[in-house]
Amino acid sequence: MPSQIIQWFPGHMAKTRRLITENLKNVDAVIEILDARIPYSSRNPEIARLCAGKPSIVLLNKASLADPEITQKWAQQITNTDTVCIETDCISGKGLSQIAPAIRKLCGEKVERYEQKGMHGRAIKAMVVGIPNVGKSSLINKLCGNKKAKVENRPGVTLDKQWVTTDIGVLLLDMPGVLWPKFDDPKVGENLAITGAIKDDILDIETIATVLCGRLRDMYPELLLERYKISSLPTREEADDYDLLTLIGRKRGFLISGGEVNTERTANMLIDEFRSAKIGQISLDTI
Repeated sequence: MPSQIIQWFPGHMAKTRRLITENLKNVDAVIEILDARIPYSSRNPEIARLCAGKPSIVLLNKASLADPEITQKWAQQITNTDTVCIETDCISGKGLSQIAPAIRKLCGEKVERYEQKGMHGRAIKAMVVGIPNVGKSSLINKLCGNKKAKVENRPGVTLDKQWVTTDIGVLLLDMPGVLWPKFDDPKVGENLAITGAIKDDILDIETIATVLCGRLRDMYPELLLERYKISSLPTREEADDYDLLTLIGRKRGFLISGGEVNTERTANMLIDEFRSAKIGQISLDTI
């Protein structure tokens, strides 16, 4: 993988770390949003350190794109006495109704103290955190009932904090997406690139697609064969992962002069079809 995938820390992400630290005292709970396809890879270890001690809700978002059995296992592992994990999806609305009750339960003692002080009906305040492009703005808009946050299917759209009033009695503090300085595990950087948490325009798309071919070959060979009409999957001795990408391009008819495969077009198609779940419901982080 290109070195910039492993080392990726724009200035606005350093700013976000400061924003989180400075504003944590102003909220009752933290809502951390993960990508259900990569719950491990999309969980910023710095967020856990910065937000330690606050009640937290972890949302496995984009659940409709992920392998449901694996997502369920992740939800069970993440849930503990201080953390509730919920599978959510902004398209279907799955899990959204569980968020408010979970926050109120986690913040029950604080709500009681507010009421004892005569602060009846005071909205619970929650900070929304997560890496870029996990669906934070889309989820916030769903909870608002109308469009409040700017939404685009690319990382780095929300660049500053914003308070948002919702329809569920919770006041949300939306924070910009933040990655961390170094991915010690190259697979984490690869998974973030495949799912779009790192901007596509700074990456080599063919390299990313080749890695994805390897993931699909190892983890979801049946889906790969079915989607791209491949009769049988060659072994790595017969064809490496780049050769497999080329085979997919040939099956799709992505040819240029001389009968060569347009591998860049093939790579863009493969990444797009993975991200839209046209290949199938796929999780890249297993458990």
